[in-house]
This record gives sequence, C-alpha cells and structure tokens, in this order.
Amino acid sequence: MASNAAVPFWRAAGMTYITYSNICANLVRNCLKEPYKTEALSCEKVHFSISKWTDGKPEKPTIRSDSPEE
Repeated sequence: MASNAAVPFWRAAGMTYITYSNICANLVRNCLKEPYKTEALSCEKVHFSISKWTDGKPEKPTIRSDSPEE
C-alpha cells in the first residue's frame, strides 16, 4: 500500500515535472531585470522529441516545441 504523503505537490496537482519546471523557469525569467530579462526570454523556447514504445522498440519520434505562447 502506497502512501500519498510522499507525493510531490506538482504530481498531486496533476502536473508532470516538465510542466512544473517550465512554470518555475518562466517565473524566474520574468523576475529578472533588464538587460538579463530580454536575453533570458529569448532563450525560453524548448524543443524535445517523444517516442512511443511498442513491443520493446521505439516508434518514429515526433519533434515537439513547448513555449508559453503556444
């Protein structure tokens, strides 16, 4: 029997860790003063690939982009 006491709050809120870390990074970027804020906001777009696995083998990966504007 698993205890819910050890569940991280981002998981309890129904988020993935990636979503949680993106929210935190966005908050930090927005707290910066100029000129650092502009520089950090220009680097905020993230690209990643997702592969589904079937029968122990990866299928063709899809490239995704994740940014607050999308």
